[in-house]
Amino acid sequence: MQVSIRPSLAHLGIFVSDLARMEAFYTKAFGLIVTDRGVGAVFRNELVFLSGAADQHHQIVLSAGRAPDSPSTVMQLSFKVGSLDELRIMQQRALEHGATEMIGLNHGNAWSIYFYDPELNRIEMYLDTDFHTPQPCGAPLDLTRSDEDILADTQALIASLPGSMARTDFIAAMGKALATD
Repeated sequence: MQVSIRPSLAHLGIFVSDLARMEAFYTKAFGLIVTDRGVGAVFRNELVFLSGAADQHHQIVLSAGRAPDSPSTVMQLSFKVGSLDELRIMQQRALEHGATEMIGLNHGNAWSIYFYDPELNRIEMYLDTDFHTPQPCGAPLDLTRSDEDILADTQALIASLPGSMARTDFIAAMGKALATD
């Protein structure tokens, strides 16, 4: 019998031009801590390991070596928070520490803010909703509105989209689909 193996993403590394600036952004804006630093034994770049979870040595590795004028190749790095209040706090923190081009999107299944870090890597900060909505879906999200208003907007959005359902129903369907693979 063949066993399905589905590795889960555990951490990522990004090349940066200004290691100190990027370390400051991710530690100050995101509250990550430096767990280690040094020069790699195989990849001879200066590295900074960062984590915000006690059970993970690192979630992000910053690696020197990106040319100062080279564009980012990161489509997005996504970070999950637990509430709309946390999303609002992270929006403010990111802006205070150099984030640019902040936009909010209501995906139906998630409330997200997108912005660039100081080296123009696209960052998403998000919170899951109680709904599943076929993607892509992206209505404006205004975090100055109340939680109740945002929820009402989301309910109206998903009511207009075929295939929307409760998140719990989607999770159950995915569990069945993955079990039969």
